[in-house]
Amino acid sequence: MGKERGKVWLGAAGIVMNGNGEWLVVKKSYGGLKGKWSFPAGFVEPGERADEAAIREVEEETGIRTRLIGMAGFRTGVLKGEVSDNMALFLLRPVSDTQPVIPQEREIIEARWMTPGKLAASPDSSLLIHEIAEEAVDGGLPEVPGAWPGDIFGYTSYKFFFRKGSANPDF
Repeated sequence: MGKERGKVWLGAAGIVMNGNGEWLVVKKSYGGLKGKWSFPAGFVEPGERADEAAIREVEEETGIRTRLIGMAGFRTGVLKGEVSDNMALFLLRPVSDTQPVIPQEREIIEARWMTPGKLAASPDSSLLIHEIAEEAVDGGLPEVPGAWPGDIFGYTSYKFFFRKGSANPDF
């Protein structure tokens, strides 16, 4: 996978919350998160925005169709001193709370709805799930309507996520 993707990786994950306050989580059958609860996620494909990738990955891995609420956060790191590994996390809502969860057989061992409290207490939850479950997830970074940089860069699709004002006193 690393050779195909080059040395800069961009993934997208969906934090999907239903009307009962439960999160949609999966256990993958491969990789570093094998057997751990994690958010549905995968790589952004060419010609795709990161938010579109999160929505696509959630549906591919769980069968749940979603809509975008906002951006929750961004994780970045360097693997083995040479691969830039980045993940954009998006807040999503199911288009309907009555959709059945259908795990993708090839990659997913299990998929289900779980409360953040149960995920925080589970030894099977990934580090990222533990960190996020311990914090209250608010509305995230909302999309800025009408934001468009113009035609100078040649964008065919564009979204900008930003929260006006800052709770950080150092900013």
